Amino acid sequence: MANIRNEIVFICTANTCRSPMAEGLFRHALAAQSDPLESLKVSSAGVSVYDRQPPSPNSVKSMAKVGIDISDHRSQHITESMIESALVFFTMTETHLAMLSYQIDPPPANAFLMRSFIGGNADTQIPDPFGMNLREYEACRDSMVEAIPSLVKTVGRLYSAQCTQESDSK
Repeated sequence: MANIRNEIVFICTANTCRSPMAEGLFRHALAAQSDPLESLKVSSAGVSVYDRQPPSPNSVKSMAKVGIDISDHRSQHITESMIESALVFFTMTETHLAMLSYQIDPPPANAFLMRSFIGGNADTQIPDPFGMNLREYEACRDSMVEAIPSLVKTVGRLYSAQCTQESDSK
C-alpha cells in the first residue's frame, strides 16, 4: 500500500486565516472518526505565502471559541511532499483553485472547493476575513463548519476508493 495518499490539504491565499482554521476544524472532525479516517494527516498551505507566519489573531480567537487551538500554526507554501501525499486539496475560492492548478504541473484532479459538496444552493466561496473584525472571522469559521460533514463523507469515499484501487492492482 505504498501509493496510498493520506493527506488532506486546505488551501487559501497566505495560510494565516482561512486554511489554518479549516485545518483545525477538519483535524478535530477526523479525531471523532474511526480508523482509517482518524489517522489521516491534515495540513494547510497558501498560494501566496510568507513562510512561517503565525495565524491571524482573530483566526486564533474565533477557533478558541469552539475549543480548537491553532496558535502553533505557521504558514507555508504548497510543498512537493503535500502534492505527492494529498488525497485531496480543498480551497476556499475559485481563485485559489485556479492558482493551485497554475502552480502544480500537471494541475491536480483532486482539488475542490471546500464548500462544493454541501449541495443545494449553498454558496461555494468562503470570503476572506483578513483585516476584519472578530465577527467576520466567526462567520468565516461557521461557513467552514457547515461544510465539514460533507467533507468527512467525501474524504471517506475518496480514501476507500483509493484503497480498493490499490488492492485491485495487486
